[in-house]
Amino acid sequence: MDADDPPADGRNTLDARYPVGRLAATVERLRREVRAAQAEADGRALVELAKGILVERLGCGPAQAARQLAELAAQAKVSPLELAVDVINQSARDRLSEVTGAFLAGARDEEAAAASAAAARAEEERSAAVRLREAESGALAAPDTQAVADSLFQHALTPLGAVAVAIWSARSDGSLALAGCAGFPPAEAGRWHYVPPGVTTVARTSLTERAGQWITSLAGTGLPSIGQQQFPEGGRAALPAGTGGRVHGVLEVVWATPLPPQSPQVVRQVEALAELCAHTLETYASVHGGDAAAAAPRVLPDAAELVDLADGLHDPALVLVPYLDGGRLVDFHIHHVNSRFLDPAGRPRGLINGALLLEAYPMAAGESELFQRVERVYATGEPFRAQRMNLTALVDQVPLAAVADISISRHGNSVLLLWRVEDETARLASLLQHAQRLGRIGGFEENLLTGEITWNGQLFSLYGRQPSSGPVPLEELALHAHPDDAVVIGRFLRTLLHHRRAASAAFRLQRPDEVTRHIRVVAEPVLDADGRPFVLRGAYQDISAQHWTEVALAATRDQLAHSEQQAAEHNRLTLQLQHAIMPPTQTPLRVPRLDVAVRYRPAETEQLVGGDWYDAVLLPSGLVLLCVGDVAGHGIEAATSMVVLRNALRGLAVTGAGPGQLLSWLNSVAHHLTGSITATAVCGIYDPSNRTLRWARAGHLPPVLVRDAEAVSLPLVKGLLLGAVPEVAYGEDEVQLAVGDTLLMYTDGLIERRDRTMEESMTQLLTTVRAAPCTLDQQLDRLLTYSRSDTDDDTCIIGIRVS
Repeated sequence: MDADDPPADGRNTLDARYPVGRLAATVERLRREVRAAQAEADGRALVELAKGILVERLGCGPAQAARQLAELAAQAKVSPLELAVDVINQSARDRLSEVTGAFLAGARDEEAAAASAAAARAEEERSAAVRLREAESGALAAPDTQAVADSLFQHALTPLGAVAVAIWSARSDGSLALAGCAGFPPAEAGRWHYVPPGVTTVARTSLTERAGQWITSLAGTGLPSIGQQQFPEGGRAALPAGTGGRVHGVLEVVWATPLPPQSPQVVRQVEALAELCAHTLETYASVHGGDAAAAAPRVLPDAAELVDLADGLHDPALVLVPYLDGGRLVDFHIHHVNSRFLDPAGRPRGLINGALLLEAYPMAAGESELFQRVERVYATGEPFRAQRMNLTALVDQVPLAAVADISISRHGNSVLLLWRVEDETARLASLLQHAQRLGRIGGFEENLLTGEITWNGQLFSLYGRQPSSGPVPLEELALHAHPDDAVVIGRFLRTLLHHRRAASAAFRLQRPDEVTRHIRVVAEPVLDADGRPFVLRGAYQDISAQHWTEVALAATRDQLAHSEQQAAEHNRLTLQLQHAIMPPTQTPLRVPRLDVAVRYRPAETEQLVGGDWYDAVLLPSGLVLLCVGDVAGHGIEAATSMVVLRNALRGLAVTGAGPGQLLSWLNSVAHHLTGSITATAVCGIYDPSNRTLRWARAGHLPPVLVRDAEAVSLPLVKGLLLGAVPEVAYGEDEVQLAVGDTLLMYTDGLIERRDRTMEESMTQLLTTVRAAPCTLDQQLDRLLTYSRSDTDDDTCIIGIRVS
């Protein structure tokens, strides 16, 4: 076997004994040496910077500063690199100083606890302060933003567990460009080198809201972003990179796994890195994935160019430049106002030009939020436009308000603010045009002396004519109208021209497109000093929709009147049928030793003619049939069904059968011989010879027995309502009556209420019944008078009293 062939037993082909393995090992060793050299160079740069600070503060030479640094490190028992970082932090007092101060104590404890760890982990256990300063050193020495991304990723973000980083540059058109990245495949970086305006991503959300976004898992947000295929469940942190009130881009950090809540120290550390990116983005323009290896410094447009642009506009314009205090944006300086500028308070341009925005317009930070809008546009580069924004100027402590259309845009490091104060005349003219359009109204004016006629655009549209064809004089109005309307138009013109009074007329306009419209014309004459008309003014209105609506309403009124007449006739016939069968009063039934009285109260509303019925008949056997019932529903069908059941029960009662059997037969009639109606009923057979009452019920309320001063409802017996099922057996009960007893049968229209249960209504009925003794007729009348039912239903009552 050849010496260069891989072993047959499947051993690792990258073994150092073989050429490929030796080559890979050499590459890995060189990579480690390069990283170590870079770290050593960064460390030397920090040490040299600390030595320079000592030279300045102590007034000594470089050699003495080096000895002083070594002695101080030995006394503090820290490395010279850590002491150099401490000196830099105390001298700089910048954002990195604030962040690293919180890390130093914890980082030193961690190094002490891991003193026995392997030397290979020494790189990872260095303090956060050293890592941040090394990242800063690498960023300051980097030739472009790609090198900045590599330095941040290597020194500061990898120890935090991040797997990738992207630096986005915000452009003035609202787009995002990938200025630098690390940890992503080249193909992925190439796909995301440019994000057009309006595409919502993680970075754009941070840019728009000007706030950091800490995302536990990218999949949970539904937002697209770079690396979403490689790390779909990983966490993200996106922080705006800005200085001096302006956001230059976004720093986006990627973790491979879901990101738990981070400590405040880590959050401040990443925010400091974002601020470091902002300084880089402010200086360099990114070139990634292209032919160039480096980016040229960004050249910001000169404010003079923006001044020339503002002077060429027809709208009032202000050129604003940021006003910083200690690196923080506090206001905008009004660098220039153009010649078209109109102050809402009427102040001259000289008082506004050169002032601060909040000084000239202190109310801009109030309810209109104008200052906040300008600040946001300057920070993000996204333009802002609004209509009818309130502008308030404070002059001698008096607020003067105006309404204007606002446009704000950023140009380089300056902001262009345009406003167009709304003119009252133009606004009223616009409102008038909209009103004429919505009302389909067209105005005109006709000079009788010169023959000049003026039409507005809406009138040409009503006539269906092109403006080039010219207007139509009033004297020729009949030529464009329906021939049948000639008399109406003639009367209109005589009133207007001869009688010299305002007039109106409605006619049918025949347009050139063969469309006929219903038009109403209103005009008035303008008289001269001699009382003669010399100008006619007026308007045409298209009333076609109103005309056809009136026609439709007239037809609907006729149809409703006819339907109402039919319904009234139907109700009248139904009521006549009901009254013929169930008269409100009836001749009392003559039975020895028994008083019988009935009452029927129809529904208060004629449209609710129902199916309540009663019957009291002396049978050939000498027994008395007593029955009340209620057919479900209202109208003619319920009334006719009531007649069927009432007459059927009369015929069946002649057989001498008991009340239970009678209801069983009546159920068959309701189920088979009618239109499947349902009804309730209570039926009783009274024997005068022994004063006994046998009774049965079909889903109906039980009778009420009044004896002495007590009133009770008879115990319920088994009984399903009529017509529900083909065959039903009904139970019976027998009651022994005594002299003076009163028995009442009734329908639910006597007691039913919408706001009470049936038990409460029954209690009220029993209370009313057990009142002072009176005649049977008086008692039934009393029940109807004091009935508290509110359902407007029919009511039937049968009362018997044993004498």
